[in-house]
Amino acid sequence: MRILMMNIMPLTGSGSGVYCVNMSNALVRQGHEVCVICTENEPFDGHEYNFKTHPIYFTRDDGTKPNVDEDVLPFNFPCMTTHPRSIFNFRDLTTEQEQMYCDAFRKAIKEEIDEFKPDIIHSGHIWISSAVASEFNIPLVITCHGTDIQGFVESDRYHNYCHRAADACGAIICISDKNAKEARECFPNNADKAITMPNGYDSHEFYPEDVSREDVLASYGIKNYKHLVSFAGKFAHFKGIDILLKAAAIYEDEDTATVLAGDGALFDEMTKLKETLGLKNVFFLHNQPHDKLRHIYNVAEVSLAPSRNEPFGLVVIEANACGTPVIGTNDGGIAGILTDKTGILINPEDPQALADSVKAVLSGERQFNREECAKSTKETFSQDSLILKTIDLYKAQL
Repeated sequence: MRILMMNIMPLTGSGSGVYCVNMSNALVRQGHEVCVICTENEPFDGHEYNFKTHPIYFTRDDGTKPNVDEDVLPFNFPCMTTHPRSIFNFRDLTTEQEQMYCDAFRKAIKEEIDEFKPDIIHSGHIWISSAVASEFNIPLVITCHGTDIQGFVESDRYHNYCHRAADACGAIICISDKNAKEARECFPNNADKAITMPNGYDSHEFYPEDVSREDVLASYGIKNYKHLVSFAGKFAHFKGIDILLKAAAIYEDEDTATVLAGDGALFDEMTKLKETLGLKNVFFLHNQPHDKLRHIYNVAEVSLAPSRNEPFGLVVIEANACGTPVIGTNDGGIAGILTDKTGILINPEDPQALADSVKAVLSGERQFNREECAKSTKETFSQDSLILKTIDLYKAQL
């Protein structure tokens, strides 16, 4: 099959981007052809991927345009929440910008229909781009990532687009049971289209590895510590980074460091909060590529996911795949991921519970078998296994 994938974010820096890459790579390994339409605000030729890419270019927040031959939209790519390379939100689009956005996706889709000739379109988010994709006479599958549901609930501005997309698609892939429940509530006329299919991780990128904690920390200019706690994710409110920092103020000591990999609209605010709390051994590493994240997970004793409401939690299974147990919240997709073998569930908004759980892991009071953690995660969430169900879903639409 030829699958045209679409994502409203770049292929790095967001969960939906990673999802799109993981799916595309797995499809290619199964012998299918893939083309990905995505947004970008930096020059991008996709040479690092083994599938075709078609970027739609935008202007960066500082007004700088990428030096490319293609057309560049005069505003940054809009986000559902935030992105390391954009703080521009869909709610901030003017009517003129909204039309330009639709036209850009419409043009990209038409070009790839003419050139790539897809059998099916798989679009990320029940949102504007999916509505545009529904205008073409090609079978359409949509993945609901959860942030689209948040946007739908918070404002009725894009309801027309969302309903058009839901009406036209053949199936709505939901990344957790809670995600599916919310999608059915928002789109009752299309409730039967919602199918729970969890995210998969790339087992070729995340796996147990024998690396030195001292060397990994030294690469960031950080001295070695006896204990290491990690976090990876965008700096957005729903990720609960403020809760993490408040917990660190409880569990931190001279032997324990916490590293946070990520960027986003709240980066400066969280840096100030660190200073306000007097944290000495918390380090912000900015956004990191997968190979660097793999190293961090492998040398950390525990990873944290204190989200207020996480649609799925891809970073949770990526950490688990490296053998690292995760402490995560029980509201949202994380509750359907973590088991007694792979982590600990706590209530959201509870720094004390988070700190107590970290202490339990670091002290050895709560122990995990890293080998079993990695093995069970690969058996359950490897994208190469999960993709077979997606392929069957595609075939059912043709």
